[in-house]
Amino acid sequence: MFLLDVLDQTIKKLKSQTANVLTLTNLSLGGFAIIFGLHGNLRLSLLLIFIAALADRFDGMIARKFNIESELGKQLDSMSDIISFGVAPALLLYQGILHEFGGPGSFFTVFYIGCGAFRLARFNISESNGYFTGLPITAAGCLATLSYLAIPYIPSQSFLFITIILSFLMVSPFKLKKV
Repeated sequence: MFLLDVLDQTIKKLKSQTANVLTLTNLSLGGFAIIFGLHGNLRLSLLLIFIAALADRFDGMIARKFNIESELGKQLDSMSDIISFGVAPALLLYQGILHEFGGPGSFFTVFYIGCGAFRLARFNISESNGYFTGLPITAAGCLATLSYLAIPYIPSQSFLFITIILSFLMVSPFKLKKV
């Protein structure tokens, strides 16, 4: 009987941490995306950001399914999101094209990250009401990352505007229904 109790307790502990493990996977993928991007491996960086988005999607689903949502998980998710969908996509675009604009390219790269951090902080202190206020950083990060694929096809100035628009959409007051 003792062995069954130990096994049951172990399974409960593992189950309670499943969402946090996925959240830390999201963070790790974002961290590796940054490292690979800094070393010029931008395509791998892009791939890791999209895989991080999958981990981000599943961590919330699992937390709700297993009823293991927590304040710690919410904060950890936001910290992971700023890495994977704030810093990593911003650096991907900076390394890919925005560096060509010198100071303005640097400014809007950091501006995007700042708007993402502001958006996450605002989300963390708001009540859950079935709506997002502003564009979620995961969506903005995926759109920024996806735009990287268009570098050969659209004028380079467009990426300054894409970065600015995504930044303002994250901090804008419009409401978006959660899906």
